[in-house]
Amino acid sequence: MHVLILGGTTEGRRLAETLHADGVRVTSSLAGRVASPKPLPGEVRVGGFGGADGLARWTREHQVDAVIDATHPFAGTMSFNAARAAATSHVPLLALRRPGWSPVEGDEWHPVASLEEAARTVRGLGRRVFLTTGRMGLAAFADVDAWFLVRSVDPPEPPHPARMEVLLDRGPFTLDGEREVLRAYGIEVLVTKDSGGAATAPKLVAAREAGVPVVIVRRPPVPDGVPVASTVDEAAAWVAARNTTGAAAGGAAD
Repeated sequence: MHVLILGGTTEGRRLAETLHADGVRVTSSLAGRVASPKPLPGEVRVGGFGGADGLARWTREHQVDAVIDATHPFAGTMSFNAARAAATSHVPLLALRRPGWSPVEGDEWHPVASLEEAARTVRGLGRRVFLTTGRMGLAAFADVDAWFLVRSVDPPEPPHPARMEVLLDRGPFTLDGEREVLRAYGIEVLVTKDSGGAATAPKLVAAREAGVPVVIVRRPPVPDGVPVASTVDEAAAWVAARNTTGAAAGGAAD
């Protein structure tokens, strides 16, 4: 069985490791936005497919039996391309999405629908902003009259805010570390995407403790009709069920 994982997330990596250990042929596809990604088991390809048609063609040419969309929850274009490609090539598709975050008592959250709305919201909340939305999309904040601490894995490129300091770092992050970032930089507002998961969640706890408001960008929906797994184990079980079905069908045909 050949499984294509549209990866780039911790869950995608863990699923590749799990399936590879189970003897499944795995190809992990990365967008190439991170300069030095961590090594992955199995086969790895980097770069785009050329839209839904290109992805459908690639799955046929490489005899892919199943596709797992384990991209970042905000990689909306890739997810919709995957759904269209899977329908075209008649390959089963599963979305692997970690659960989103939910506010608890003491949180001051300001949910927004986009980075542009986040930039408008920030203007009324503070002038020292901790921006943890990654290096892509900084143009939305370029005209905001505030100072930004931008955390990303790789250095951002313009357009970006005029007053900005870059903190190059990669999660997971600790609660003590996030507390220190808020204190050392005098952060007045945190901006993040609802990425979910534990690796970057400590910043939300630190913000709650410090009384720092959080502008949180809601994640886009999964395409209609695509089943969703919330854990790596669920996704691995979905693959195993199709692997067993395929083996049985192959045996019957023989």
